[in-house]
Amino acid sequence: MKISGRNKLEATIKEITKGSVMAKVVMDYNGTELVAAITVDSVDDLNLKTGDKVTALVKATEMMIIK
Repeated sequence: MKISGRNKLEATIKEITKGSVMAKVVMDYNGTELVAAITVDSVDDLNLKTGDKVTALVKATEMMIIK
């Protein structure tokens, strides 16, 4: 699969919290915590589990820099 997104981060799932429609997926990326909100259907379709190695794809229309 090819994708235009360039902000691809290899991460490990630390925690999944399912709600009725949405799920919070907490990932570890080199010691930094990433959090994604995705549908429960997506969690189930991808068969996501704690400990899975995944790629977090970040797509944003805006980027900020802090120094």
